[in-house]
Amino acid sequence: MTNDAMTIKFGLIGGGVMGEALLSRLIVGGIYQPSEVIVSEPQPSRQNFLQQQYNVAVTTDNRLIFEQSREVVLLAVKPQVFSAIAQELGDMIITDHLPLIVSILAGVTLSQLEAAFPQFPIIRAMPNTPATVGAGMTAICLGAYTNAKHQQIAQQVFSAVGEVVEVSETLMDAVTGLSGSGPAYVALLVEALADGGVAAGLPRAVANQLALQTVLGTAQLLRETKMHPAELKDRVTSPGGTTIAGIAQLERGAFRSALIEAVKAATQRSQELGK
Repeated sequence: MTNDAMTIKFGLIGGGVMGEALLSRLIVGGIYQPSEVIVSEPQPSRQNFLQQQYNVAVTTDNRLIFEQSREVVLLAVKPQVFSAIAQELGDMIITDHLPLIVSILAGVTLSQLEAAFPQFPIIRAMPNTPATVGAGMTAICLGAYTNAKHQQIAQQVFSAVGEVVEVSETLMDAVTGLSGSGPAYVALLVEALADGGVAAGLPRAVANQLALQTVLGTAQLLRETKMHPAELKDRVTSPGGTTIAGIAQLERGAFRSALIEAVKAATQRSQELGK
């Protein structure tokens, strides 16, 4: 299946979980038509799936992605294969157009990307795993050759899978420590809440449901009311009641401090891995 090169706007290199999540939401949201999309994916079974599921053009040739995509090329491969792809595309010269390159490769810096793709407008992005269900949090930082139009394209792409915030690149490790690693902390919280319910006598299935919906509902309440978390905590906590007894125990266990230190430790690890 091939598309007219002139109609291709969005090129995707890497049809894995995150690549597909973005692709599906962009197509469902009508941001790109299937005929405007080309995907490069090395695995034949994955190629067939993406072609049948989304009716997009597929290829194994990364060069084709750059040659045909007029608007944006999304790099969604594993960071380990970045240097191989950069080498493969290194001597490629496109005179008539320079599509925006958006990279979601963890730990690959703008300077590394700009060295691999000289003169190209580049945006580095860090989405998190809830993006796969359209509830992600993505931080973006802009490269040297980007303009307002490029920023708008990146905002549009990642808004399809959740919320977007722009940060300076120096803060990307902190973003990794908070929203990148954060889903694991929240999963741990949900699991521990459910375990607490079981310890207090609830059946496992009921405890799981109560824990999950409580976390989901609290996040939604905070988001919709714009209430400060401390205010919500105060509202739920009545004098001499059950909630303050629980909170006192959490404070004894240094719950808040543990989360703060987790974000700091993950940020530090991200810095180490980036060196």
